[in-house]
Amino acid sequence: MAHSVLFDQDQMYSGGNPNDGLEFYQTQYADPSSTATGTGVQGSADEFYASSYGTALPIVERSWLAAFGTGGFPNEPPLLEELGINFQHIKSKTLAVLNPFKPLDTKIYDDSDMAGPLLFILVLGTFLLLSGKSQFGYIYGVALMGTMGIWAILNLMSQGGVEVMRTASILGYCLLPIVFLGSIGLAVDLKTGQLGTLAAVIPIAWSTYSSATMFVTVLSMSEQRLLVAYPVCLFYTSFALLTVF
Repeated sequence: MAHSVLFDQDQMYSGGNPNDGLEFYQTQYADPSSTATGTGVQGSADEFYASSYGTALPIVERSWLAAFGTGGFPNEPPLLEELGINFQHIKSKTLAVLNPFKPLDTKIYDDSDMAGPLLFILVLGTFLLLSGKSQFGYIYGVALMGTMGIWAILNLMSQGGVEVMRTASILGYCLLPIVFLGSIGLAVDLKTGQLGTLAAVIPIAWSTYSSATMFVTVLSMSEQRLLVAYPVCLFYTSFALLTVF
């Protein structure tokens, strides 16, 4: 749409000078107001995207829920997956701890998932806090020092070695039986009689067997199972002592 706006030189403005010599000539520029509303802008954007990339402009869902789902641009992974949080792997690893006699799928241990271990440590600390034991500092301290020690031992024993984050991930997931022990402490005083000892032995053996089996399977150290289980048993015994006492 072309505009032809002509002002007469002799037209008087309020407070203006008639001898200013202002004169406007015909232009060929389009009126931006004609495409600023309606489907003009969207249509031009679609045409530009199609001509540049050979495909139609994708429809992007604009909401905060789309950031945590599969919405957004095509082939864009969800935000939780980009942060390294895979709920399918969390479920598979948790089930592997609950059933240590089931054959392990080593592919689920290719990633160093720390979402599950951090959740289990937080839940254990919360259970102890509700039992009247504020042990968050000891839990994080034992977890850090124990993980570094076991990581060093495994790298000295194995040929291929293992990453420290993968070591922390396996140790953290196998902490789940100790979390169950902490939940029992909410209803029963574990210090009374032999109940605490009996209740702590089973989670320690459970966690030790699960963790040692995972390390042996991942690192192909089937002949060194007992050597791997010994430091791991000491690691979970420390957590059991924090839970009982």
